[in-house]
Amino acid sequence: MPIVAAVDRSDQATAIIEQAGQLGAAFEEPVHVVHVLTRKEFVSLERTNVTKSGSAVPIEEIEAIAEEIAAEAIEDAGADADAIGLVGKPAEEIVTYAETVDADYVVVGGRKRSPVGKALFGSVAQSVILSAESPIVMVKPPEKPA
Repeated sequence: MPIVAAVDRSDQATAIIEQAGQLGAAFEEPVHVVHVLTRKEFVSLERTNVTKSGSAVPIEEIEAIAEEIAAEAIEDAGADADAIGLVGKPAEEIVTYAETVDADYVVVGGRKRSPVGKALFGSVAQSVILSAESPIVMVKPPEKPA
């Protein structure tokens, strides 16, 4: 049962992967680093491809792009992990993937946001925390220098 590290393209990806790696080492479990391309990013990629070639981008290619992003994050962190690329709504895809692999833990990154920002826009991390069956480990965002 792997440790699932959910990453985006933020500066927090390395810290998330490092935390997942520590859990993986402690429990002798593999680490799966998951990156989810959103529908908006997917549509953007599809429009670009349709404009150039006149055909739609196969979902497998989009998942491969998401997997490449996860692989880059793994390389940046200098970690030993498997890269997983998914397409869809990030929170839903992360929770579904974690359930599918029966994850021991899911590691996510948080962001500092105002209460109004949280109420209006929601949060991937918050949705994962509320929906996942696995225990969640939240990596705090780095402190900004004063």
